Amino acid sequence: MNRVLIKNAKIVNEGVIFEGDVLIENDLIVEISESISAKSSECKIIDAEGNYLIPGAIDDQVHFREPGLTHKGDIESESKAAVAGGITSYIEQPNTIPNAVTQEILEQKYELAAQKSYANYSFMMGATNDNLEEVLKTNPKNVAGIKIFLGSSTGNMLVDNEATLEKIFSSTPMLIAVHCEDEATIKNNLEKYKAEFGEDVPVTVHHLIRSEEACYISSSKAVALAKKTGARLHIFHLSTAKEMDLFTNKIPLEEKKITAEVCVHHLWFTNDDYATKGNLIKWNPAVKTANDRKVLWEALLDDRIDVIATDHAPHTLEEKKQSYLNAPSGGPLVQHAVVAMFEAHHQGKISIEKIVEKMCHNPAKIFKIEKRGFIKEGYYADLVIVNSGLPWSVKKENILAKCGWSPFEGFTFKSRITHTFVNGQLVYTAFKVKDIRAGKRLLFER
Repeated sequence: MNRVLIKNAKIVNEGVIFEGDVLIENDLIVEISESISAKSSECKIIDAEGNYLIPGAIDDQVHFREPGLTHKGDIESESKAAVAGGITSYIEQPNTIPNAVTQEILEQKYELAAQKSYANYSFMMGATNDNLEEVLKTNPKNVAGIKIFLGSSTGNMLVDNEATLEKIFSSTPMLIAVHCEDEATIKNNLEKYKAEFGEDVPVTVHHLIRSEEACYISSSKAVALAKKTGARLHIFHLSTAKEMDLFTNKIPLEEKKITAEVCVHHLWFTNDDYATKGNLIKWNPAVKTANDRKVLWEALLDDRIDVIATDHAPHTLEEKKQSYLNAPSGGPLVQHAVVAMFEAHHQGKISIEKIVEKMCHNPAKIFKIEKRGFIKEGYYADLVIVNSGLPWSVKKENILAKCGWSPFEGFTFKSRITHTFVNGQLVYTAFKVKDIRAGKRLLFER
């Protein structure tokens, strides 16, 4: 039997922090108490005194690039980076090669993860203009949801047929997650800047090409369609102040049919950073202005925004070093997302309880994930110990994403992940990922 006793931790769960012990047996949390004594000499004891014990973070939006784009990243490399960063479960997106737009291709991704993943996993089913029949076959018990790109991003999965969209929204009971950017607006903006700069369009206008208006037109349409059809809508990676008017905090999360996510990079960077970071912070949707960032923080803290995620989307440094028009959008974030939010806590922006709510509890609630996202007896032992006073700097040699770079390179974080448990297995300790692929397929209470 695998038996681990975590002693003297500052346990963070459901809005409170309390000192206590947690006993793990096999893959489950079996006891939480002020003081637990080791029942046998075989029980491994970890003294967490002075450190926080949080549920493993659940990242509801990643791109791990397998199959088809494994020169950028793969399930093994990126899930390793995730557990080192305190993310114990992830939901991966369908724009791999081939796109996950049939049940057969979708299941092949699950088979790969079963062999390779260090963290728990689920994969979204992708929607296109002509695969409604396949979408409707998706099993709500073991697939996170349906993903629709309403703006083209990496890959060719744009759904722009209005009749098809309405059919998907009105006929699936599953959660529909959307990437919202209006394609016509982006194209018009791009032509305008090409007329001004030719092929040398600078990255500093990225947020003006993939503009506030492009985001708002698309997200407001998605919200209107969800209200019309009664669909369960979750909008990914919101980036503008204007969009915040589309969401409410007047009802509890469990009753919301329309939920919202913000990503770490939109809470951290602004368009001023393009001057120094260039294409390394080129994302879709774009990092916007300081005011957009300010309002995103306000919406996150007052519960109009429900989830913090990463949209982890690695590309090679060579790809990123191309001209703005040729460089792909996206970047690696899973290894640094939790500590970046702890950094925001040190800056007085957010409480640790709120970080746990937005990165652990709420993704579990929104997706109805079975027995994860909380520190509760009978739940899976997906747990993370965080030392909030152990500074470390992000350097090439400690980056685990296969692409080998990070937008945080050179930054010194005040907090560090010291231990990560996945299903009761200690997969990360002493700043190294152990060779234990403990990840399981996520199941959903639907």
